[in-house]
Amino acid sequence: MKKLVCVGACYLDTILDVPHYPGEDSKLRATNLGVRRGGNCPNTLEVLQQLLGERGDHYVKPYLISCLPSADAPATATVMGSFGHESVVDFTKCIYRADHTEPASSYIIRSEATGSRTLVNYNNLPEMTIDEFVAAANDVGDNAWFHFEGRIPETTLQCIRYLRQSFPKTRVSVEVEKPGRSGLEDLAAEADVVFYSRSWAESKRYQNAQQCLSAQSGVARRASLLCCTWGSDGASCLSVPNEEAVSLPATLPGQTISVVDTVGAGDTFIAGMLFGLLCHHEDWDTEKKVQFAVQLATRKVQQDGFDGVGAGAM
Repeated sequence: MKKLVCVGACYLDTILDVPHYPGEDSKLRATNLGVRRGGNCPNTLEVLQQLLGERGDHYVKPYLISCLPSADAPATATVMGSFGHESVVDFTKCIYRADHTEPASSYIIRSEATGSRTLVNYNNLPEMTIDEFVAAANDVGDNAWFHFEGRIPETTLQCIRYLRQSFPKTRVSVEVEKPGRSGLEDLAAEADVVFYSRSWAESKRYQNAQQCLSAQSGVARRASLLCCTWGSDGASCLSVPNEEAVSLPATLPGQTISVVDTVGAGDTFIAGMLFGLLCHHEDWDTEKKVQFAVQLATRKVQQDGFDGVGAGAM
């Protein structure tokens, strides 16, 4: 059995739908309010869990390493319950903060006029330390795939280097997502697979996904695969060893795309790619993996949340 360990923050999202984005010092009535669990890695694991269920076996064992409130806090129960009663995600490697009862929180304002989303995060939980990661990683052992959100780059870099030294068979993927966060390219240089966001690429003045990947191939020197999502233009991937480039738009055969909720689209793409890399390493080529991940993310943006995104995707 393969092991996939996702390392990143877990949030409770409060989502407000509004007719248009409010101006400063103004009042506006929301048309809808929703609360759900969020966070890049938990979102990815929720979708991946559905895909593994569709596959009908236990070929991959998924783990989450995230800082959570105390183990008996209601917020912690909400997080775990969000994966369903028959969840296959292992939470035993999570780091529980005994003196905290409140989760990391994200407040999302979605404008019906433009389809844009604006996020404000609040996280009072102490971040994971390298010693806490080492203890969790040692429990998981060798021959695992570790996927890092790419937050706190200094600590994440220490984590990756520990894995390289202690568990040489480990594979590592990282997200390079948040513009202005220093140290992300240092993580890319140490990873086997890198996922770039459009917002980060545009902050570096890349005009499109292909330009980003071409330039970053000189930075991510040990990577075998680079991926970059680009909204309605879908995603591009570059297989570094043979310089094979694949770009596919966000389409579904025979369907007109109607965007409902873009929150978590990138996380869904990553779930699709990790599923292809772990479960179809030999029978899917790069184009097939990218096509599957793009179509999965396209399915997601047409609905609220993640329920059933993986159902019927195979």
